[in-house]
Amino acid sequence: MQIVKTELEGVLIIEPKVFGDNRGWFTETYSKKALAEAGIEVEFVQDNHSYSAQKGTLRGLHFQMNPMAQTKLVRCTRGRIIDVAVDFRKGSPNYKKYIGVELSEENHRQLLLPKGFGHAFLTLTPDVEVQYKVDAYYAPDCDRSVKFDDPDIGINWRQWVDCDPIISEKDRKAPLLKDSDCNFVYNK
Repeated sequence: MQIVKTELEGVLIIEPKVFGDNRGWFTETYSKKALAEAGIEVEFVQDNHSYSAQKGTLRGLHFQMNPMAQTKLVRCTRGRIIDVAVDFRKGSPNYKKYIGVELSEENHRQLLLPKGFGHAFLTLTPDVEVQYKVDAYYAPDCDRSVKFDDPDIGINWRQWVDCDPIISEKDRKAPLLKDSDCNFVYNK
């Protein structure tokens, strides 16, 4: 397993080893021991699985506020996505900065997003399945969204797909970050 740091402190790309032959392939998608050896101590408690039928489906920017904030380990098991992490931690040197990483069934990459980050993904193909682990249970009272096209964040979704994103009503009505009650604070 290879761990690749990104320009956002704490957001990591995890590249598992893939062993293949004429029959197909095998990969270990999660190992608590391997992550611990890389200095990543996370106790995951829930697995989530989503399906998106159409190319251009955008889900996010989602997060759970404290005290139920979640670390996420995201992978795409069918199709291709751009997985986006946005630093929502007030006082962070990377506050409101984002990265987009392609995850796919072919590249087997995973993205680790620590607490304090907003999360979204955009499907690059139809028939996409995304699976992710979280270290805190779903808490409806802490569930939040920030508007996917918040101009203070400035994500250009069109750089990845040449169509208007397909968005849920919830995500369309999400507040801007400056108007949200997001309670993340950077602690170095």
